[in-house]
Amino acid sequence: MAEIKTGAEIVMECLIREGVEVVFGYPGGANLPIYDAFNFYPQLRHVLTRHEQGATHAADGYARVTGKVGVAMATSGPGATNMVTGIATAKMDSSPIVCITGQVATTAIGGDAFQETDVTGVTLPVTKHNYLVTDVRDLAYTIKEAFYIARTGRPGPVLIDIPKDVQNDSCEFVYPEDPIDLPGYHPADRATEEQVARALELINSAKKPVILAGHGVLQSGATQEVLKMAEKGGIPIACTLLGLGGIPASHPLNLGMMGMHGEAAANHAIQNADLLLAFGMRFDDRVTGKLATYSPNSKKIHIDIDASELNKNVRVDVAINADLRVVLEQFNGDVEAVDRAEWLGTIRDWQEDSSQRDILNTDDGIFRAAQAIFDLWKFSKDNNPVIVSDVGQHQMLEAQYFKHEKPHTLITSGGLGTMGFSLPAAIGARFGAPETQEVWVVVGDGSIQMTITELMTAVQENLNINICIINNGYLGMVRQWQQLFYDERYAETPILSPDYVKLAEAYGMQGLRVSRREDTLDALKKARAHRGPSLIEFVVEQHDMVYPMVPAGADLHEMIRRPTA
Repeated sequence: MAEIKTGAEIVMECLIREGVEVVFGYPGGANLPIYDAFNFYPQLRHVLTRHEQGATHAADGYARVTGKVGVAMATSGPGATNMVTGIATAKMDSSPIVCITGQVATTAIGGDAFQETDVTGVTLPVTKHNYLVTDVRDLAYTIKEAFYIARTGRPGPVLIDIPKDVQNDSCEFVYPEDPIDLPGYHPADRATEEQVARALELINSAKKPVILAGHGVLQSGATQEVLKMAEKGGIPIACTLLGLGGIPASHPLNLGMMGMHGEAAANHAIQNADLLLAFGMRFDDRVTGKLATYSPNSKKIHIDIDASELNKNVRVDVAINADLRVVLEQFNGDVEAVDRAEWLGTIRDWQEDSSQRDILNTDDGIFRAAQAIFDLWKFSKDNNPVIVSDVGQHQMLEAQYFKHEKPHTLITSGGLGTMGFSLPAAIGARFGAPETQEVWVVVGDGSIQMTITELMTAVQENLNINICIINNGYLGMVRQWQQLFYDERYAETPILSPDYVKLAEAYGMQGLRVSRREDTLDALKKARAHRGPSLIEFVVEQHDMVYPMVPAGADLHEMIRRPTA
């Protein structure tokens, strides 16, 4: 027998049926009925962030480590618009989140009521789909459909805007049990026989192939299938930033990250390849360099769940719109074992050249960000920690010097490059992976100040996360561009910071400072031993650079390399 429930209660009931356990958000006038309903649904854990952007990033971080849909809530007007950056971040990086916003009453919509904003209009370009629910009877189905859209195909953010009177209205509640079937939305699954045959012909005849492993490898759960193909065919693998961890860093065929700040050997391999196998990646500008000269002599196979990415930036010879893991299962039985020792030997020569430029063991009394990050890896690697990195020089150095062995152990903002992402995303990741022994934040002195208020969220929830601030006194990546391309005119990149140790103590958490490399290990041990959140400020060399670097608009192989002397 159907029960009579309010719209707010229907929201709670549907979240529970969708398997939601934790919600990140901030209450306000237009979503008070929903927040009142939390009192009667204790099985739903609510985490009060200090800003709605933080709630959305937290839902994103939760989604990335779990593969489940993250949920964030906000009120109308500024509450909803504060979520936009987090929604856009999730959209660019294919992260499944559902954002539920309150709205002014239906009778007030369009009248410029207090805290009214057309949030569906505002978020239309940065959501996979969004809804304005004006009838309480539509609410249950809308929520179920939203979760379905968020998690299927290429995952992404979905927003549901619910007017306050709809939250208060009542109707018979029957959860819609029938599967969602949306006209025109049927994510592809398998490759055709013709596509498989053509791809296998190219793979088996290639002399210098390279696999480009993107975020889709992790999202499809295709790690083993990629490794099976690579090992059988002797095919090296280069990873995108968001693909790191999809292939164990220690695997002998893993070339590391490609692109603007990727490994030189990976970029040279791509430029000299005769076949690129692009698996779940977008060919974005940070990966390709100058499109006209990108891997000019290679055939190209591109497999992606999103048909709109195929032939968008790079024209390919075989374009397959399907689930990566399923397609590789179709391939792998017929991939031939080919002797590609000469090709792999050439790549090893490039790798040896890169190793001569390493700075990790330089003993010149200068404490570099790369050394702090590498030492963090050595200290924590046995626990397979989750690393949540922010955006800037430290992000690229983390990608180069922290060796990820397992999927979903690196959480970062790739496509949008959102400064301030890491701290709130780490809060979400901590809730999503409670069994993970360690969660470390790697963040710059610029990025941390964008969402530093979320330190209080970490303290209030007594979360075991460790925050490593790489403090070089600059907006480091922007300064690097100014140093290289603007004659060292450092316009607005020097940045002051508070005393982070005192600030941590003011927030009620442990604060530590390291300005010499030899003190790093002791600080890391103290952070690990401390119950609750800890903050370590690493005061590092101000003018250090991230190498290699492909200048904007340059060929991928035209890298600025670290000087050898």
